[in-house]
Amino acid sequence: MNTQITASPKLYIGIDIHKRSWKVHCSTDLFSGKSFSMVSEPEHLKSYVDKHFQNHEVSVAYEAGCCGYYAHRSFKRYGWESLVVNPADIHRRGKERYTKTDRIDAQLISRELKDGRLTSIHVPDTHRESLRSLFRRRNDLVKDFRRIKSYIKMQLLYFGIKIPAQYDNDHWSHGFRNWLDQLIFQYPIAKSSLESRMRYFRFIDEDLRLVSNQLRAYCRKHFKKDYYLLRSIPGIGGIVACGILSELGDLRRFNSIKHLSGYVGLAPGVYQSGANSKTMGITPSAHRLIRSYFIEASWQAIRADPAMQAYYLKHNGKNVKSIIIKVDRKLLSRSLAVIKTETPYTIGVVE
Repeated sequence: MNTQITASPKLYIGIDIHKRSWKVHCSTDLFSGKSFSMVSEPEHLKSYVDKHFQNHEVSVAYEAGCCGYYAHRSFKRYGWESLVVNPADIHRRGKERYTKTDRIDAQLISRELKDGRLTSIHVPDTHRESLRSLFRRRNDLVKDFRRIKSYIKMQLLYFGIKIPAQYDNDHWSHGFRNWLDQLIFQYPIAKSSLESRMRYFRFIDEDLRLVSNQLRAYCRKHFKKDYYLLRSIPGIGGIVACGILSELGDLRRFNSIKHLSGYVGLAPGVYQSGANSKTMGITPSAHRLIRSYFIEASWQAIRADPAMQAYYLKHNGKNVKSIIIKVDRKLLSRSLAVIKTETPYTIGVVE
């Protein structure tokens, strides 16, 4: 009786990706594996697989990081199963926690992939990825803007210059900027330092406004429907809506508010042992950038929406941070609801 092989052999590839080189580990069901280094080009890995592992079903995984998703999309074009995984999901046994090399990382990824314990993170399409790059550029500019304002105030403090009461706030009016330009120091060299900082301040201010306008205009044009649905919710302005569209993608991919809040990092942690069970604070595993924008939006929602204001006052007297997290979850729930139902939010509906 002749027997035939009905299933293709499988190849599991774990990659520790870096800018200039990759550390690769290949293993099969019958082969424990081989580790080697190669240049950081997907085409070279494909050539190696075609030469040494013909007719294999290929599964490949690597950790998400600064190298993005170019390799993942290349592997998909080759017909391979490709996973981009969260580094925190790579299980390390016992002593493996105390030893880290690129070779060991590649081996662990290959082993976890082979055992079927890895799940991929959400990989955005190239359109959303491009939008995300502009949103994150704006976030960098916001940090630079706050930093240069702090440096200018530090210089005034250092030289004992008091800021007039009408200008001593976070809003830098044109009057305050003119006042800074007209300051006189004992020595001109100190004035030169302030002038340099003011030039940088004005450059960042102009670039921040330009990028913000580009971001809003792009979302209004290419994601018009979802953009205006999100904007209908009090507290969610143009920039926050752009952040949701770029960082979270299409909210329709989330099955429930529990799924979404866990992804953003607003789900409470739970500790349970035997008969003892308690709810912890919000989980440290989070999308920190978009969570920070939602927290800022919650304060605006409390001011603009009677329903949110009533909810906030209902819990008044408790820890302020915990109340804001509760409001934040409701804001997140509304965001998911308007996208799922494709119905704008109605202000003043008390829940």
